Amino acid sequence: MNGKERILATLDGAPRDHLALMPITMMFAGDTAGVLYRDYASDHSVLAAAQLCTAEKYGFDYVSAISDPAREASDLGGVIEWFENQPPAIVESQAVLHEKSRLGSLGQPEMAAGSRMEDRIRAVEALRRGVGEDLLVEGWVEGPCAMGADLRGINSLMLDFSDAPEFINDLFAFVVTMEIAFAKAQIQAGADLIGVGDAASSLVGPRLYRQYVLPWQKKLIAAIQAEGARVRLHICGNTRRILGDMGTTGADLIDLDFPSPVAEARHAMTATQPLLGNLDPVRTVRDGTPASVTEAIAQCHREAGGAFIVGAGCEIARGTPEENVLALARFARTHP
Repeated sequence: MNGKERILATLDGAPRDHLALMPITMMFAGDTAGVLYRDYASDHSVLAAAQLCTAEKYGFDYVSAISDPAREASDLGGVIEWFENQPPAIVESQAVLHEKSRLGSLGQPEMAAGSRMEDRIRAVEALRRGVGEDLLVEGWVEGPCAMGADLRGINSLMLDFSDAPEFINDLFAFVVTMEIAFAKAQIQAGADLIGVGDAASSLVGPRLYRQYVLPWQKKLIAAIQAEGARVRLHICGNTRRILGDMGTTGADLIDLDFPSPVAEARHAMTATQPLLGNLDPVRTVRDGTPASVTEAIAQCHREAGGAFIVGAGCEIARGTPEENVLALARFARTHP
């Protein structure tokens, strides 16, 4: 059984030879390949080569086109600050929708040659060529709340939930339309699975999440699945109060950040919902030892049961010792 088959079997609840391994790597992958992160995030060929190098070295079952959340915002006219060896950052003080009224005249991005969204599509193509059908290829889009925050500014968006709820729905409608098209282009380029990152949705609280965010997440996830791909939902932060709701999104894989215990997620969701996580990427994975990493992921596995994929709570942190990542790989390869 190869990596792609192993992941898909887990998502389908089918027999597999052992646990699948899907840690998120971005800066860690760039460092593994010896490339500057500016090049990783701006050149699809650099990203793909680094992902292939990292997957081979550590025995991952997949490769991913994730790099940063600023691709869509950049193509919509957002101001992006670049750094030599760190991820690019959106300049929130110059947010695209600093004025809400701009939403009505904001057109959907064309994903034209040379755009940052097009570069991710090219990364997916390169990854597909590089792994064939041996490993799963993951594309990535931003979720409605995260992308809304990127376009509006996080503080303004949080106020909009109470001050301008009609604007929230209009904004999320725009975002989901864009992300469906972006996901479709990545699927056509060869992505088997689309990661949906919606970090800001951990900040709004259960009531607002259910009323405003969850319906749009469901729409986005269902549309991606209708195009033939699987979906990984990743919400950074403490999602303990919305775990049950996350289990209703329809996502094929729920990715748990470290503040959200695996046992609580399993209790809140069905026994067959595939889970990934929730190791603290810094205190447990980077600053631990192979023995402590193994002990921690074993506990996650016990709490999750069979519908489980090995990974950290978020991306493997820069500076993580090789032996700690290899400990995750050994655990996956030796446990059914």
